[in-house]
Amino acid sequence: MLRFARWKVASILAMTLVSIFLIVPSLLPADLRSAMQKALPKWVPTQAIVLGLDLQGGAHLLLEVDSSDVLRSQVNNLRDDVRRILREENARLSGGIGIQGRTVQFRVPEQADRNRALPKLRALANPSGSALGVVSAPPYEINEQPDGLVQIVVTDAGVNERVRRAVDQTIEVLRRRVDALGTTEPNIQRQGADRVLVQVPGLQDTNRLKEILGTTAKLEFRMVADAGANPGDVDQLDQTDQPGKIPVEKRVMVEGEDLTDAQPSFDQRSGEPVVNFRFNIRGGQRFGEATSANVGRPFAIVLDNKVISAPRILSPITGGSGQISGRFTVEQANNLSILLRAGALPAKLSIVEERTVGPGLGQDSIEAGKRAAYVAGILVFCYMLITYGVFGIFADLALAIHIIMIFAGLVLLQATLTLPGIAGIVLTIGMAVDSNVLIYERIREEARAGRSVVTALDAGFNRAFATIIDSQSTMFVAAVILYFLGSGPVRGFAVSLGLGILTTVVTAVTMTRMMIALWYRFGRPQKLPI
Repeated sequence: MLRFARWKVASILAMTLVSIFLIVPSLLPADLRSAMQKALPKWVPTQAIVLGLDLQGGAHLLLEVDSSDVLRSQVNNLRDDVRRILREENARLSGGIGIQGRTVQFRVPEQADRNRALPKLRALANPSGSALGVVSAPPYEINEQPDGLVQIVVTDAGVNERVRRAVDQTIEVLRRRVDALGTTEPNIQRQGADRVLVQVPGLQDTNRLKEILGTTAKLEFRMVADAGANPGDVDQLDQTDQPGKIPVEKRVMVEGEDLTDAQPSFDQRSGEPVVNFRFNIRGGQRFGEATSANVGRPFAIVLDNKVISAPRILSPITGGSGQISGRFTVEQANNLSILLRAGALPAKLSIVEERTVGPGLGQDSIEAGKRAAYVAGILVFCYMLITYGVFGIFADLALAIHIIMIFAGLVLLQATLTLPGIAGIVLTIGMAVDSNVLIYERIREEARAGRSVVTALDAGFNRAFATIIDSQSTMFVAAVILYFLGSGPVRGFAVSLGLGILTTVVTAVTMTRMMIALWYRFGRPQKLPI
């Protein structure tokens, strides 16, 4: 008990000083902290505690995935699959492939052609999860008429499954886009069947957030249609840089999903902002094949069904990279590169609810949390001081350092402090004191049993240690489960609780033991003060 190594004392003091050093920037005004960040080297920690939406305000958007757009995309993909299968099986059509609502229909007069094509068409209707042993409803129904008419209908189950997957993909894309804005700990989660909640703490420019989130950013590379092209295979699309429409083939050469990188830059000849892009291997091959076969023809770069550029192919582009120009401003080029890097959304989004949480509400929450923490701290301080005397002072000092270490951990992790997180910190105050109560009561029992001061202190810490570790480990497991299974404020509570548990073991056991050991070494008391 009395042999407390000097390196342990030095380590505890160093941890305390580092923790205080880490939280100092959070206590400074924002302008002074910004000046420190510019003046000090980058390795010096000058970050402040990141406050959540409920503490500092921010943007709140509730978005809805356009189910009709998902269905339209699903039907168009089904039509393309049908065209591919019929072409592979050399099945001759009577007329074209038509779309009516959620039905793709076509006529194959010859029975032999239908016999070759129908097995592959029915394979499209097999549930995707059946191969994994999961039985799900088929996404398509196939109806065959005696006159050769074949109708493939998208089922309700198929639409619901596609909407579910579209929402999952939307959440991931939105998360990458919001992360690119440089914000910390955004809350992006599903609400209901087709809605997504987006909360971005600290972002006051809601128009910029809507600009990033409110577009599909669907990039396609298509050929400009020739004058004699079939009108059914041509889309008349608007141009962004000049009035009028331009005929563009419906067939897509390369899609934006094949992009691996997009960065804003400046054109070396004109000096205007542009976006440089690079394809993956598949996209680079497709782009190279398309440009090699269409030298001399113009092709269209289509973003959200608008032609932003229509350059002429002067030579095959086989390097897998290119450039998008469209009279962009610097901000537009930067936003476009963010959208392209994040990937295309699977469907259009509409804003159902828009709310800006002002800093006034956040300040009210901060003040309420402060009052709760102050009241809890004062009550605990007084209770420990009255009940355990000088040992209570040691416990209170350890408790203060315990709170400092929690905030230092939040700074190091750059975790977001939310109102539930403050509740977690207040909870750990009681947990930390509870550990000291276990130790002190055990010391009392040992002293009443007739042990000397040294042996009572040593036995109290040693025998209470196992109980403290067991209880703290159980709570830590609960915090880990809350973190991985929860989201948003629940995660904030779990982070604060987990950090509090870790620091409790350091302060309530090691630090308190060190202070009592030093107190005994220099005071040599003959009787315990508890």
